[in-house]
Amino acid sequence: MKCPFCGSLDTQVIDSRVNEAGDAIRRRRRCAACDKRFTTWETAELRPPQIVKTNGTREDFSETKLREGFRRALHKRPVPTELVDAAVDRIRQRLLTLGEREIPAREVGELVMNELKKLDKVAYIRFASVYRSFQDVEDFRDVIRDIDQ
Repeated sequence: MKCPFCGSLDTQVIDSRVNEAGDAIRRRRRCAACDKRFTTWETAELRPPQIVKTNGTREDFSETKLREGFRRALHKRPVPTELVDAAVDRIRQRLLTLGEREIPAREVGELVMNELKKLDKVAYIRFASVYRSFQDVEDFRDVIRDIDQ
């Protein structure tokens, strides 16, 4: 680790402690060249995968877009915000644990549909009708039959 005071690369760790949450390590360091002390933090960097759209373009995962999809599907539905937040968190965690650099947008859509199915059947049908581009009433009947099973 480079010393922020003199730029020397010769530094030593003199103390390490895990924070209360257990997700970061605080390290006290001492520069061998100038003898100054400083603190560094070590955390795990988890990056969500890039989303590959159906047309082949790629974009960064956007929690804002994910929430907007839920908001539209749940418009005027009696679902508490806490449940929506938990669903968004589950999807984000699922994407992180996949460990993939890229994921098709279709897979994200399926994750959203699975969460909506648990939260609200009407919202699930709304989302599915747009997501799967329903063409006629029969498409709606198929999804409703699927829910009833």
